[in-house]
Amino acid sequence: MDHNELITKAKDYLKKEDNPHFSKQVEALLTQENWEELNDRFYTDLSFGTGGLRGVIGGGLNRMNPYTVRKATQGLANYIVKHAPQGKRRVVLSYDSRHFSDLFAEQAALVFAGNGIEAHLFTSLRPTPELSYAVRELKCCAGVMVTASHNPAEYNGYKVYWEDGAQITSPHDTGIISEVRAVNEEINVISKEEAIHKNLFFMIDKSIDVPYLDMVIAQSLRPELVKEKGRDLKVVYTPLHGCGTVPVEEALTKMGIRVITVKEQREPDGAFPTVAFPNPEITEAMQMALDYAKREKADLVMGTDPDADRLGIAVPDGDDYTLITGNQLGALLTDYIFLSRKELGSLPTHPAFVNTIVTTDLQNRIAESYGADTFKVLTGFKFIGEKMREFEETGSHHYVFGGEESYGFLVENEVRDKDAVSAATMSAEMALWNVTQGRTVLDHLNDIYTRFGYYEETLISQYFKGQSGQEVMSSLMTKLRKTPPAELGGIKVTAFKDYKDGTTRNLLTSELDTNIDLPSSNVLQFVLEDGSLITARPSGTEPKIKFYASICGKKGLDLKEAKKQVSTKMKAIEKDILAMMPAS
Repeated sequence: MDHNELITKAKDYLKKEDNPHFSKQVEALLTQENWEELNDRFYTDLSFGTGGLRGVIGGGLNRMNPYTVRKATQGLANYIVKHAPQGKRRVVLSYDSRHFSDLFAEQAALVFAGNGIEAHLFTSLRPTPELSYAVRELKCCAGVMVTASHNPAEYNGYKVYWEDGAQITSPHDTGIISEVRAVNEEINVISKEEAIHKNLFFMIDKSIDVPYLDMVIAQSLRPELVKEKGRDLKVVYTPLHGCGTVPVEEALTKMGIRVITVKEQREPDGAFPTVAFPNPEITEAMQMALDYAKREKADLVMGTDPDADRLGIAVPDGDDYTLITGNQLGALLTDYIFLSRKELGSLPTHPAFVNTIVTTDLQNRIAESYGADTFKVLTGFKFIGEKMREFEETGSHHYVFGGEESYGFLVENEVRDKDAVSAATMSAEMALWNVTQGRTVLDHLNDIYTRFGYYEETLISQYFKGQSGQEVMSSLMTKLRKTPPAELGGIKVTAFKDYKDGTTRNLLTSELDTNIDLPSSNVLQFVLEDGSLITARPSGTEPKIKFYASICGKKGLDLKEAKKQVSTKMKAIEKDILAMMPAS
């Protein structure tokens, strides 16, 4: 983009941005003639994708700021006015601890009010699962959560939910995107005072907090066990400066479980001063909690991300602690929930388990062993929510549990997104149950491997920032489609699945079968001769490409030998995946 074009775009943005914090950034860049930074902020508009907005905070059209939030909200408001009856035009909004989350949420609420849509805004930060719960509880037609989940501190975002409490899927996602793109000059925003006067702006808190927390606690499968033995379990917890503090602490305490919160990470702080990435998937983010656990001799370590929808745990392993992966925790919870429901006679007819195409098949095998039907959906919890809605509408199945490898789990029906609060209470109960069985959580995990075979998964990611980064990722996916690898890690690739066109190609016979009954998605899967599965997809929320590898050992093999064999395969496959990656 040439300098004159950049100047024109920047000056046009300055006419629309009334917040001095953001407008001064752009003014300074113009004065400095910082063309490289200006190009990054204006070469494109911040994209409203199938889940909403996510981007770096700052002034400019390719940034998260009050103007881009108002514009996106105007498009969403236009869609609501066209598709929701007059009496149902009601939206609930929440936000997490990130910088400017409260400002962005209020700006969105005032745009809704300016379009005659009731806006119900939480008085302070609340977790994503409570927002999902509130959509259904308040009978709203939509919901907005201001968060960038576990992204670094410079990011913020805006997730959109529909009336079922799940993030938007087809046809609403594409419909809303079209409306957002069509917004030009006219954004209907009114003052807070006017919105209140017109009964279009409401603040909410305990009316949702109390029933949400009661619902979470009611998910307990063995409440008498928790009541009797809960005080014997010592839990160390970190909210990683996010909004999980209050709900997780209150839920565990009310159940009778001792919780020690990492004080240095307890208070909400959008700078996330003690971690580079506020993500419980990362060892470094959990390190402070692990240090606490060693001092306290804790039975369980738990961490939630900034909007408290993802949960990570660690468990004692001799004198140290072992971090449990999202795939492993999903397997443990699947086994505990289905086993307990079967033992206690509370397993419904036609029970269903749902996970994603990049989540370990081990979980599916476990659920099926208890008589459940299992379902695979595209990556993204909204597709699990969509499947739950399908069950509800058809009556074909009763959802029992589901999750995804990226530390997202849902143990209840009242929420339609991953819920780290209820996952935390269920994980604590599962750990306590294991203690009463005279074994550790790791013992439980090894028992699962003995019954179903040893599974190991890994995720390899690489960032590609900016306009050139998008082009590099697109080029890599095109190359893999045209010329899939013949082998990975020395193991022959026998089949190639392309979720974009719904086909599976047998690489041994060249037969092509249109057999993938899922929405089109930019995902490739390579099926290896030994049953291992490698998946490639660009992230939908960050500028990076991801390769997922799931390797399975033979069932019945000695566990130590199985781990050795799988580890050898994994290292060879990782090496080949890294060799395919272009330089970032």
